[in-house]
Amino acid sequence: MSNHKAPTSKDSSWQMNLPQFDVTPKHSAYDVVIIGGATMGACSAWFLASNPDFKGRVLIVEPDPTFAKAQTGASNNCMRQQFANPINVRIGQFAAEFAKAFRENLGGDAAIPELPIRNFGYLYLSDNSSLTSLLERDQQVQAENGAGTRMVGRQEIAAQYPFFRLDDIEAGSLNTQDEGYYNAPLMIEWLIKKSIERGVEYVRNKVVSIGRANDKVTSVTLESGEVIEAGHIVNAAGTRAGEIAAMAGLKLDIQPKRRYTFIFRAKQPLDRDLPLTIDPTGVHFRQFGDDYLVGCPPMGEDETVACDDFTAEEGIWEKKVHPILSKRIPQFSDVEIIDFWMGHYDFNTFDYNVVIGPHDVVSNFHFTNGSSGHGSQQGPAVGRGIAEQIIYGEFRSLDLSPFLYSRFAKGERVIERAVI
Repeated sequence: MSNHKAPTSKDSSWQMNLPQFDVTPKHSAYDVVIIGGATMGACSAWFLASNPDFKGRVLIVEPDPTFAKAQTGASNNCMRQQFANPINVRIGQFAAEFAKAFRENLGGDAAIPELPIRNFGYLYLSDNSSLTSLLERDQQVQAENGAGTRMVGRQEIAAQYPFFRLDDIEAGSLNTQDEGYYNAPLMIEWLIKKSIERGVEYVRNKVVSIGRANDKVTSVTLESGEVIEAGHIVNAAGTRAGEIAAMAGLKLDIQPKRRYTFIFRAKQPLDRDLPLTIDPTGVHFRQFGDDYLVGCPPMGEDETVACDDFTAEEGIWEKKVHPILSKRIPQFSDVEIIDFWMGHYDFNTFDYNVVIGPHDVVSNFHFTNGSSGHGSQQGPAVGRGIAEQIIYGEFRSLDLSPFLYSRFAKGERVIERAVI
């Protein structure tokens, strides 16, 4: 069950319609070389190319332009502001703003699709007072930063969503404002197309080594043999980010973690949209077009796996997912699985937050790594931040400095508890 089949539901179209990428770069030197062309790489390239203050040449090196095994391809395409950290709330809000004005943000061409958010919302369920207290604390942070989250009791949950079994639930945290689903891969497809129109060059190739002279990176060597001079290098390599950092003699502990996704059809569909519901067990489920999606971490220890390990645990559906799902929503006792995939989170185990911006010593090597499952919605803010660092040497739109690489040496964790 490790293969991702072509989905059929109206909310599930993640295949991208992209031009063919050449293997060989057109030039021998670029102002910026981005390693990885999916969410983080595409967002970084767009915000560079669309900034009138940037006049440089950008190359993106991507080994698999189908993104079949990238996190972008396995994305569940979620949008939320329900985080414990104020910066992540604001990052989520920018993603929502960017998506809602997507066509305008990309220049207004009528061919550019709209990118609406399907606001069925997020609902965190709590079955104990400690978790409820955490949700209440987080809700206050979110409200202070303009998010529409509110605490709801069991009776209110039952009235709004009568299909839930709630005998063990005491409260929940709910937001239906700019929270739910959006088509993140479609966003990436058009960022790539419009970046190419503005001169960004994509090649289907692989970086095998990085040149460095003292406190600067100087070049990348491609699998096809070319040595390309680079003014800046952006690490947008997803779960392979640690390998790329090591090529520059730098340390970055990003670990791939398994995350499962099932798409299923209910014999008795619900009479209203199912919010993305986070069960206290960690299993989460939501509306998926006219069908439903359920995702979860592994059955046992959340172990680190190899970047190319897409095997699934035997019995994950029968032993873990379906018992929890059918207990919480009895109507889901009788369902048919219509799709399944296993993807990876790029976990930053230091504090579960993205690493962004320049290295504290090698200042022209930039990170966009370790979003720990939040990359689809964090990409726009991260890409904008990377562009600002490269162009201006500082964050100008949103201060992301707590997520700089320098926090590792200082031991300054910016913990994000709200990781699903």
